[in-house]
Amino acid sequence: MGYDAQSGIHSKCSLQYHLILATRCRYNLLEGGVGEDLKEQIDSIAENKDIEVLNKETDEDHIHILFRATPITELSKFINSLKGVTTRKLRNKHNHLEQHSALWSPSYFLVTTGEVTLNQLKEYVEQQGGFG
Repeated sequence: MGYDAQSGIHSKCSLQYHLILATRCRYNLLEGGVGEDLKEQIDSIAENKDIEVLNKETDEDHIHILFRATPITELSKFINSLKGVTTRKLRNKHNHLEQHSALWSPSYFLVTTGEVTLNQLKEYVEQQGGFG
């Protein structure tokens, strides 16, 4: 089995993750252009954290993100940064989001992609977006 491994100074790794973030109370907040703006912001945040986003797709009340990270990546800090920065930027651009006390649910789902192939996950994520 071949891996698409990343090389560091003293290591090689292949760490892919599937992250799902849901909106607070599963409100349909990611419609009407919000989802597209969210995707752009995720790319920018990930780049600053040295994370490679492989795929992402929104639905009305959640987003799926497939990404690659290194062993030194602090995943909880990355996820908290995603939630905080996207909340602030989306509220600045989409005024109707200000009426909600929180954009994101406090919880999240994160899994490594070891149980299924990355291609299977990519196909699954691509099928999630019915709009946006």
